[in-house]
Amino acid sequence: MPSRLASRTLRPVATLHPLFAAIGNTPLVELSRIGGLPHGVRLFAKAEFMNPGGSIKDRAAAAMVLDGIERGLLRLPSPDEPQQQLPTIIDATSGNTGIALAMIGAALGIGTTLVMPENTSPERKATMRNLGATVIDTACWAAAHPTRCSASACG
Repeated sequence: MPSRLASRTLRPVATLHPLFAAIGNTPLVELSRIGGLPHGVRLFAKAEFMNPGGSIKDRAAAAMVLDGIERGLLRLPSPDEPQQQLPTIIDATSGNTGIALAMIGAALGIGTTLVMPENTSPERKATMRNLGATVIDTACWAAAHPTRCSASACG
């Protein structure tokens, strides 16, 4: 069954890779054991962790990339294109969106460069690198600007 993302009227490019059919095609699960709900109320949750990248951010990343391709702002590489000339997705991220962009970039052969705070977990960085992304660390804003940082932001 194609996902809603792939079946939208503006989504013919979603057929470029089978990955897009899996994004957003997650089940809706009834949470029947939650107490305290008003009579007649049923509570459901969308199991977004079942997206290929494990996050709801897969949907947003796919929508951004597909929109960029459709509008001609991002192109698909040719099969014999040299690595240094590949089209590239660049994003500032600290996690799940970056993983989703790296996954989609890898599937389509598009380079991905992700800029993130140096305190991003090593596991997230490793996941992005393993998906082929270039990861650029930046100073953590709160540590770099302690006098501008509120107590809640600095922990």
